[in-house]
Amino acid sequence: MPSIQRSELPHGALLRKYQYGGAYADCYTTEIARHVSQAEYVQAFYTTPLFRLERLLLAWLVSKPSTDVQAGQLASGAVDSFAAWSVEERRENQLLMCDFQGRTRSWLMVIPMEGENSRGTRLYFGSAVVPARAARAGAQTPDLGLTFRLLLGFHKLYSRALLFSAKSRLMRQRPAPR
Repeated sequence: MPSIQRSELPHGALLRKYQYGGAYADCYTTEIARHVSQAEYVQAFYTTPLFRLERLLLAWLVSKPSTDVQAGQLASGAVDSFAAWSVEERRENQLLMCDFQGRTRSWLMVIPMEGENSRGTRLYFGSAVVPARAARAGAQTPDLGLTFRLLLGFHKLYSRALLFSAKSRLMRQRPAPR
């Protein structure tokens, strides 16, 4: 997946508020050589075969089923919840989702790359893990937990794979009318 790069969160990214205070936040980016709308990207992302597998696991493990139709409704702004997430904030070019337990965030953003020789779009995907408050009184340091630390390598690889899958899906689709 060499076309997927780790990146700093861009200025104005909705995920930026989770970059500090003990939280973990990441950002991955790729480019596609055509215009892609935010709605088109969101729908493609949540309907890839890889993400469908995650949706299947969520339906089975935490009773949070979802469909491709619901992914389309989320993309168009018709609904504010999807599978295990709800919309925390939405802008014309970004979507920030929060999981049902309030511990993780998923973020998608598109930026047009208009220029003399470019009519492409930069796609962003990022996530954040918010620390659980320490259970014992007087604890000063937020902790992301052992499970997070053990799964961080997998998370990074999976994030890149999700963005690569969305890009591949978008490259196979006809461009949406502007």
